[in-house]
Amino acid sequence: MIVCRTKEELKKNLNHLRENGKSVGFVPTMGYLHEGHGSLLRLAKEANDISVLSIYVNPMQFGPNEDLDRYPRDEARDLALAETNGIDIVFLPTNEEMYPSKPLTAVMVSGLTSQLCGATRPGHFDGVGLVVSKLFNLVKPDRAYFGMKDAQQVAVIEQIVNDLNYDVEIVPCKIIREPDGLALSSRNVYLNAEQRAQAVVLSQSLHLADEWIHEAGLSAGALLDRVRSIISKAKEATIEYVELLHYPSLQPIIEDELLNGMESQIILALAVKFGTTRLIDNSLLSPSGGVQHV
Repeated sequence: MIVCRTKEELKKNLNHLRENGKSVGFVPTMGYLHEGHGSLLRLAKEANDISVLSIYVNPMQFGPNEDLDRYPRDEARDLALAETNGIDIVFLPTNEEMYPSKPLTAVMVSGLTSQLCGATRPGHFDGVGLVVSKLFNLVKPDRAYFGMKDAQQVAVIEQIVNDLNYDVEIVPCKIIREPDGLALSSRNVYLNAEQRAQAVVLSQSLHLADEWIHEAGLSAGALLDRVRSIISKAKEATIEYVELLHYPSLQPIIEDELLNGMESQIILALAVKFGTTRLIDNSLLSPSGGVQHV
């Protein structure tokens, strides 16, 4: 496994490995890797000749009052997991390497970023768009792998790829969960024992919504009320949003609109704080054809 800390090292090693038209699979991450990341790494390894992992906590996607400084980091652990999964190249740049001067360019996506996490984290997706564009230009992957726990991010990145004609296939990957249903997240480490026990209410509410959505006469607003009621029973939970939207357009669904038989795919998305730890989760639903497990 090759570890590259500069753009030049990355380009040099990639150019050497990708001779004779070899395909490149890419997994961009912010590190503190867990089994959810591991599943992406294995998919990239299995489907491509060369697998590349980037580990970079991108300051451009954090707001002034967010957890950039305390975001968990463990380089040795991350590199061990990458090696275990057979990754060929790990890109580990510094802030100075990624942003040698203050960037004056923005990659903004309208329409998809004014709701969900975009509404409560202004500028977040501009930072995501910029760093992903930079990484795509450096790695030039054939395929890039993203977990659907950040479903809005996947929709935004797919839009960037389509609009800017990046020659890369975006591969959305299913959410990996703990045995009790909690979605794996690098931020789970922040939860104390009581918060961790209560956080399973997120996946529980999504599971129930998967069943309720097929009820005749159930409106979007009624479904949202039920989900909010369940989450609110967790004493440590503070709801940031519970929303039902069309996916991947992320356009709103009218609250009195009936769900049973709706043809389009929809997303039930949650953001909830347990103490100071913000967790997100979601489920993609097809009311006319069953649950889409991602």
